Amino acid sequence: MAMINARDALPVAKNNSNFLQVDHVIKQISGAKGVLILPSPRAWEKFSWTRKLFGSKPKEGYFIWVKKQVDFPLYTCIAIASPKIKQDLSNLMVVEEGLKVKANVTCAAAKNHLYGSHMAKGKLILKAGASLEYNHIHSWGEKDFVSPDYEFILEKGSKLKYIYKNLLPPENLNFKTSLFLKENASAELRIIVNGINSQIKIEDSIYLEGKNSSATASLRLVGKKNSKIDAVSKIIARNEARGHLDCQGILVDDKSKISVAPQINCENKKAQITHEASIGKIDEEQLTYLMMRGLSEKGAIELIINGFLKI
Repeated sequence: MAMINARDALPVAKNNSNFLQVDHVIKQISGAKGVLILPSPRAWEKFSWTRKLFGSKPKEGYFIWVKKQVDFPLYTCIAIASPKIKQDLSNLMVVEEGLKVKANVTCAAAKNHLYGSHMAKGKLILKAGASLEYNHIHSWGEKDFVSPDYEFILEKGSKLKYIYKNLLPPENLNFKTSLFLKENASAELRIIVNGINSQIKIEDSIYLEGKNSSATASLRLVGKKNSKIDAVSKIIARNEARGHLDCQGILVDDKSKISVAPQINCENKKAQITHEASIGKIDEEQLTYLMMRGLSEKGAIELIINGFLKI
């Protein structure tokens, strides 16, 4: 999925979003046949069963309940457009049994140097046999603070494809996600982060709780312009299951740092979990070749990085 530039996020969202929030104001909310969309505080009041899932009464955010099959993607956008806004979001999505859903989710700053704060806790429930493709795109200003914390519950036989992409990072990013897989559930997790003058912490955890569950996690991390990236990626197998971690990073300059810690934990002797990890620099031969083809050094580096971040 293409990256949405922060300054383009609002015009795009106004034409496409099922849910659009700017600062603390809901600008647009529209469901469809078989899909109920409400502000999270309203869902808390209307449906008592959501309270356990939210955990505490939400201040803002969205509730999406997919009750029947839809043949179009769902779009949400939450943006910061004013200086020093502090968002505190609680988002909840429930996909009923056997349904196949695609969601395109954008969170962005509409301008640079807003010094905004975007804190978001999300919970996504996939009922038995459900399938969800969740494209999570972040685009921020240089001085923003961003802390997403998402939890995915995959019931029996459900499938998840979760892509988190952040090519325009904030000054501080704390990213956390947890996946819990029941019997025969499967998940594909991709985390793509381009560090630019950023302090970034990433923690992703996959719990293979059900028999024959399976998951892969792929991280692609780039550190440049005095960035520091610390990533911990885990797969915990509590049953007969399969999993694989693939963590790779590229350092563009000497002032940046990347730390990657893949962790695999088997609690069942029939589980099979593997991992691979690498951190390196730009390939000199590839860089020289591209420069010989007429690209500047900067242009060649950007081309190599763009190719590395496409997984």
